Amino acid sequence: MLRNYLITITLLFSCVLNLFSQADDEVEVFLVTCGPGTEVYSIYGHSALRIINPSEGSDLAYNWGVFDFATPNFAWKFAKGRLEYMLGVYPFERFIQEYFFEERSVYQQKVNLSPDELETLFALLKENMKPENIKYKYDFFYDDCSTRIRDILEKAIGDKLTYPPETSLDIPTFRELVKEYQEHFPWLQMGIDLLLGMPSYKKASFRDRMFLPFDLQEGLTDAVVNRNGETVTLLQNTETLLEFDPPEIKTPFLTKPAIIFSLLLIVIIIMSGTIRSIKPNRIIDMIIFPIYSVLAIMMIFFNFFSEHPQLNWNLNIIWLNPFILLCLTSLVLNKDWYIWFRIVFSLALIALIAQLVFLNTFNIAFIPLELLLIVRCSLWAEFSWNPLSLNLTEL
Repeated sequence: MLRNYLITITLLFSCVLNLFSQADDEVEVFLVTCGPGTEVYSIYGHSALRIINPSEGSDLAYNWGVFDFATPNFAWKFAKGRLEYMLGVYPFERFIQEYFFEERSVYQQKVNLSPDELETLFALLKENMKPENIKYKYDFFYDDCSTRIRDILEKAIGDKLTYPPETSLDIPTFRELVKEYQEHFPWLQMGIDLLLGMPSYKKASFRDRMFLPFDLQEGLTDAVVNRNGETVTLLQNTETLLEFDPPEIKTPFLTKPAIIFSLLLIVIIIMSGTIRSIKPNRIIDMIIFPIYSVLAIMMIFFNFFSEHPQLNWNLNIIWLNPFILLCLTSLVLNKDWYIWFRIVFSLALIALIAQLVFLNTFNIAFIPLELLLIVRCSLWAEFSWNPLSLNLTEL
């Protein structure tokens, strides 16, 4: 789906849209919906447009999910929110071959467009293919391969397009919507829960939910077009182009992050109670605190420097806070800076209590990580009530 050769193919086919100077009655436009795969980028499925023009002998896929892995500073641009996606136009046969080899189901539905609406659609596609417009800054919730299709169809049809009213009182959040696709990937789920900020808790309206391919398919299937006093459905019945059984993904219970971190927590608690000398505890925390420090730096970056709005206002910065870096500095310099350990202890405790109160709001795998941080900070915080406190007079 996302391969470097698509960029070259896009350039080769950039002239194709010039053939559509007039809408041909034989031209057919289809919404293509692809099933999820097993790779991280593919678990949410994919959407594209298929346009068949028999008079020109063309059958093309219009895919807004193309990016170049060879982009300079690819990882940095992706994290910063500056990675550009683009529209790829290439033979539909090549598009569907990839899904055949990946054993992913593919469905299509014809889009009911009038000749005038077809002409408008072609004009919009030609405009999108211009060098200054072909690329766009990707936004997973609001501007992706699915929302681009929604938006271009809305513009082509205009105010004749009507979505059904919101009937459910239980409107899902963006976070809840993506979680449905991640339930078989607990490590990915934990990572996304770690990075997503408060914007992901926003309720996703009927139209907003179309950022996911199958929600786009469902939403446009329910949409109607009011044309010349007659109401018609936007999409026709679903045709199956490829059909495979959904991939079976099993995660052994003992490899889930919550289990692994809980076992690690038990080991750390035992070590904290039995190892009472300064030097071995310092060595232990010289391993633990750099890991938490990296996570704290990530929280700082995504909260304040990333252009991904969904990563801002991340409450995990309460327990993965910048003061952890000062704790690490204290350990490296062998200094009795207990105040920083007290601050980190207190913030981690606040985060833990909040998570226990709102248990379904946060990832359960965070609980043992917060407890581990609380236990290790308590050793160096010099709390008089704490039996785990170390005798720091040795420093």
